Amino acid sequence: MSKKVIMIIASNNFRDEEYLMPKQVLERNGYEVTTASSKISTSIGMLGGSVTPDVLYTSIDPSDYDAVIFVGGGGAREYFDDPTAHNIARNTIAKKKVLGAICIAPSILANAGLLNGKKAVVFNTEEPNLSSKGAILQNSDVVIDGNIITANGPHSAEDFGEAVVSALESM
Repeated sequence: MSKKVIMIIASNNFRDEEYLMPKQVLERNGYEVTTASSKISTSIGMLGGSVTPDVLYTSIDPSDYDAVIFVGGGGAREYFDDPTAHNIARNTIAKKKVLGAICIAPSILANAGLLNGKKAVVFNTEEPNLSSKGAILQNSDVVIDGNIITANGPHSAEDFGEAVVSALESM
């Protein structure tokens, strides 16, 4: 088993703990985590953390990974209407891999047409978007519906990471 996960962060203003905490949980459980973004230059988080991505998100092949995770934070809006991000999400589901999104990032999945009829959660500012795309909003910090895992914000980052590990271990 490859045990590889890719986390996609914004080129700027990703949410630090929504990246760092799930990454720590995944690595602690033996997963190799690759970080992707729209730029290879250092990305600065909303709380000041810096991350230098390993690869451009445009070069991702979801079949190379067990899971694809979209990290939240204000910068994640850069992927809301991005056709490449939508294709990555769709291909992840088509290949029966785990697809995760936290904070506002579930809007990427909704905009890709993947949450229609699915249970999901998102940071409250994006609830109208998910509802309009057919998602069944849940009053929970982390929601799992099939291979899709969503979480609503930084306070749920560790539980989100644990949910991704649980989903991967049960595949």
